[in-house]
Amino acid sequence: MTKVPRTNQRVAVFADVQNLYYTVKEQHNSHFDYRTFLREATDGRELVKAFAYATDKGDDRQQRFQQILRGLGFEVRLQPFIQRADGSTKGDWDVGITVDMLDLAPKVDIVVLASGDGDYAPVVTRMVDDGLIVEVYGAQDLTAGLLVRTATRFIPIQGRLLLPIPTSW
Repeated sequence: MTKVPRTNQRVAVFADVQNLYYTVKEQHNSHFDYRTFLREATDGRELVKAFAYATDKGDDRQQRFQQILRGLGFEVRLQPFIQRADGSTKGDWDVGITVDMLDLAPKVDIVVLASGDGDYAPVVTRMVDDGLIVEVYGAQDLTAGLLVRTATRFIPIQGRLLLPIPTSW
């Protein structure tokens, strides 16, 4: 495949909000900076679509955060937060994100995935095999090794991509 100049590259962005929240908090005791991330992931590129995938608990703080994401240019996809009788919870987006990635693959040159979840390795492998560039942003020590190895480029979440957690939370 011929390398496309950066200024003509079409990009789609997929942010796994739950994964980012927990891994960035655990590794850095910080929040993920979605504004800086989106700016960096799309710099000099044509943004086709940016998705942020989250669970919906229906609380005010979460709804404000979702509005911020929309204001930044993300299409926010929500899935109900499910609390099971045994106390466990469900709210992952692995299949939904994978389907959206495959749907947009024919329309882009680059896929940017912000998640450290190794479940994405098969779809990333498929996209790379099909000639797409796949950039993965993840918490360095908490991103699955297979995902790092299958991506075209791994970008560790650190420094510029971190926001301090307000002490009032």
